[in-house]
Amino acid sequence: MKDKVFIPVWSIGSFLIVMNTTMFNVSIPDIIKQLHISAGHASWLVSGYSIGFALSTIIFSRLSDFIPIRKLMAIGLSILGLSSILGFFSDSFGFVLLARLLQSCGAGAMPGLGMVLAARYVPIERRGRAIAILASASSLGFGLGPVVGGFITQFLGWHELFLVICLVLPLVLVLWSLLPKESHNKFEFDLIGAVLIVLTTATLLVAVSKLSILFLLISLGSLITFITHLRRARKPFIQPILFKNTGYLKMIILIFLGFALNMSMVFLMPLVLANGFHKPAASVGLLIFPGAVLSAILIRYVGRWIDRYGNLRFLLIGYIFMSLSIIIVSLWIHKSAFIITFAYLLFAPASSTITSAISNEVSRILPKELLGSGMGLSQLSQFMGGSFAVALCGLTIVSQKGSEPILAFQHTYILLLPLLLVSFILLFSYQKSSRADLL
Repeated sequence: MKDKVFIPVWSIGSFLIVMNTTMFNVSIPDIIKQLHISAGHASWLVSGYSIGFALSTIIFSRLSDFIPIRKLMAIGLSILGLSSILGFFSDSFGFVLLARLLQSCGAGAMPGLGMVLAARYVPIERRGRAIAILASASSLGFGLGPVVGGFITQFLGWHELFLVICLVLPLVLVLWSLLPKESHNKFEFDLIGAVLIVLTTATLLVAVSKLSILFLLISLGSLITFITHLRRARKPFIQPILFKNTGYLKMIILIFLGFALNMSMVFLMPLVLANGFHKPAASVGLLIFPGAVLSAILIRYVGRWIDRYGNLRFLLIGYIFMSLSIIIVSLWIHKSAFIITFAYLLFAPASSTITSAISNEVSRILPKELLGSGMGLSQLSQFMGGSFAVALCGLTIVSQKGSEPILAFQHTYILLLPLLLVSFILLFSYQKSSRADLL
């Protein structure tokens, strides 16, 4: 079957895109120094990319209901590759920021469309394995990103980071030949709805990251307008019927909480290692790397087990190991930097397992005509959870300025435990309702 070929090839693109996301983070100090900009300006290279990535993901996913996936893939990867060439030749902050924003617009094609592709064309008996392959590629990309980014920045320069993602350009031709040929009827695209969801999400993410009341008010206003528009539009950007599916809503909240926990760990680990244990950038990447590699190895087997034993069992296992990881860090973070490495060896596979199981469950409970919109909304929920988590973790650390760094981080990890409790409650509630539906 072709899905046994195009899913692994697609995962190569996912790997490069996630690595592109994380490897730039370690180059920020060098970019600040070379371009003579402030840390505030440089932060937009990270937050601007994240916002663009989140929005383009849901747009590409929704468009897959109307436009063939391989056409959307070609557009997304071409934008990504060409904008990377622009970034390589850029020597001013404005053009570097423009290149990163254009990268984010193209990068959003891979995560959302990958899940839609697996849900639409991979038989349900091996769909968990396919989704796990995509998740393992993302885990490996995250782990390698800081390591590759650190070495390239140190020995070649940060401009060369843009060349790495140009490797997606040959993938366009390969995937074009492998992906199924689709035909869609003419469609009515809800441009107003798309603009409103982009405005709502973008302003909310800016409000959270910059703690801006003004942007929060703009976001609330556009959200109210968007809800009003949904009730009137003939073919809305997001189908209101999704919000009537209680099982799907619980999965969306679990995705939000799961990615909030994941990004909290991702955000805090480098800070703990750098500020608490005074580790250089290269050492930080190497201490995080084992967990990412283990996750990439194990998740391929987890995918097979999900297909055999079901999603909910592995959701529970994932949350148990995630809880153990956070508890270990909360209790013994002050002992050694290797506590972080050990905890992440438990956390990374658990996080990938949760993501794979939830994505597979969403693909199971949604009808085919709602997959594009539903998977896109679930991806957007991930980014929202991550953005909220990073902002709240940052606020928690700043509020403890008088404390020792290790203690401040320890207290922040402890505050993650309530999120785990809510996740367990939601999971048991979903399991109970699933059993009731079978009776």
